[in-house]
Amino acid sequence: MVIINSNEKHIGIIGGGVGGTTAAIRLAEKGFKVSLFEKSSSLVNGPPFCHLHAGGNMYREISEDQCVQLLHECIRTVRMYKHVLNHRPTCIVIPKRDPGQPETILKRLEMLQTLYNKLVNVDPENMVLGDPSDYYQVFTKADCEALRSEEIPIEPANLTDWLIPVVKNVDLDQLKFPLVMVNELGWSIPRQAASATLALSKLPSARVFCSTTVDDVIAHEDGTYTISHGEEETHVDYLINACGYKTGSIDDFCQVKTDRLVEFKAAYLCQWNQPGLWPEIVFHGPRGTPIGMAQYTPYADGVIQIHGMTEKVTLFKNGLVKSTEESSQPKLDEKFETKINSGWTKADVFKRTQRSIEHMRTFIPYFDAKPVDSQPLFGAQQIPGKNATLRAASVSFERPTYARIEIVKASSAISAADAIVDHVNEAFEAKTEQECQPVEELCPVTGALKEDEVLEKALEICEMRRLPNSLAKFYNSQSF
Repeated sequence: MVIINSNEKHIGIIGGGVGGTTAAIRLAEKGFKVSLFEKSSSLVNGPPFCHLHAGGNMYREISEDQCVQLLHECIRTVRMYKHVLNHRPTCIVIPKRDPGQPETILKRLEMLQTLYNKLVNVDPENMVLGDPSDYYQVFTKADCEALRSEEIPIEPANLTDWLIPVVKNVDLDQLKFPLVMVNELGWSIPRQAASATLALSKLPSARVFCSTTVDDVIAHEDGTYTISHGEEETHVDYLINACGYKTGSIDDFCQVKTDRLVEFKAAYLCQWNQPGLWPEIVFHGPRGTPIGMAQYTPYADGVIQIHGMTEKVTLFKNGLVKSTEESSQPKLDEKFETKINSGWTKADVFKRTQRSIEHMRTFIPYFDAKPVDSQPLFGAQQIPGKNATLRAASVSFERPTYARIEIVKASSAISAADAIVDHVNEAFEAKTEQECQPVEELCPVTGALKEDEVLEKALEICEMRRLPNSLAKFYNSQSF
C-alpha cells in the first residue's frame, strides 16, 4: 500500500459553524490542506447554544442512547476547547402544570452519574463536570423552604449555595418536588467562535474564506469537486458539507437526495440585576404549547438569555419545514430568511423579548427584566431525517469523498469531526490515528490557546455582531 502524504490532498469545507470549524481544525492539525468557506463575516454563527447538553438532561423525550452519546461528546468537546465553559450548574424544575414527574429525571441522572464516574476512572482528564460524586443533588420542598432564610453567597461553593437565589425568587407552590441541581455547564458562543478563529489562524495548512458565498459545486467522476465562489473556483479532493440549515442546497448541487427538517428558533436577551450568581434554570413544559419549557440562562453583568418553547417565544408558527421529493433543501418562509440575512427590526425584537419575560414571570413572579438593545440569538437548525425530537446527530457519508455534517447539538461537532478524519484517512490511504488517542494530542495548537487571547477575540466578535460583551465574559471564574 502506498501511503499518501496528507499535505498533498485538499479538503474543502462549506460552512463555518461549530461543525465545519471543528472538522477544519481536526484535519488541519493532522496536516491536510483545508479551505473553509463561510458566507458570514465571522465563524460560528447560527442557532444559539448556551450549555453542553451533558447527557441530555434538558430533553426528557430523547432516548438513553442519545443521552450517553451527548455525555461522551461534551467531555471530548471541553477537552478540545478549554476556554468555552461558564462554570455554573443547572436547576431542573417540573411545574405542577406539567405532566412529567421528577422520578423520571432521577433515574436518568443515576445512569449518567454512573457512566460519568466510569469515564473519569478510565481517564482523570475526563473530569470536566466536577467530581462525579457531586454530579447532581436533589432538594425536597422542606429543603428549599429552609434555604430561603439563607444569605445568597457571593461565591457559591456547592450545589446548595447555587440553589439559594432560585428558591428565594421562584413560586415553590407551583412546583413538583424534589428539585434537581446538576453540573450541566454553560457554553459561550463568542468564546467558541474565538477559539475556532484563533486556532485556524495558527494552522498553516488552513485557509478561511469569510464573507464568501458558494454559488455552485460540480462533482467530477474521479471523486473530486470544483467549488464556485464569486468569480473564483477552488478544486478539492474531498468535500465536507457543513452548511447548517442550507445543507440541502449543497446536496442539490451534488445531486444527492436526503430527507431533513429545518427549524427556525430564537432566544432573547434581557437585563436583570440581582445579587449573587445564579444557575441556569429549566422549567419543564410540553413543547409547542402555551406552557412550553422556560429556560433562564445567566451571563455576566446581569444579562439573561431566555428560551420559551412556545410559538410566542422561541418557536414560530410554520417555522419547522421539511425537504421535498424535488429538493433536499427545506424551504423556509421568506420572513425567516429575511431575519437570517438582514436581521430583526427593533419592534420585532422588543415584542418577542417582552413575551419571553412574561413567560419567565410565570415562575419568577418579580422578574422585572428589561430588553437589551441587541439582536436576538437566532438561526435555523437542521435536523437529519424526519424525527424532530432528534438531539444527538453528527455525520453521514454519501460517497467516498463526500461528508455531510448535520449536528443538532453543538457538542456533537467533535464526534462528527472524528468520524470525518477516519473517513478521509480511508479515502486517501493516509496514516490512521491510534484508537482512543487523547484529543489534546490530536489538537495541540488548539489546546495551546490562552484564556486571555480567547477572551480578547470573543469581545471583538461581540462588538462585530452587536451583542452585549457580557456573552463573551466568563460568568464564574471558579472552576470545578
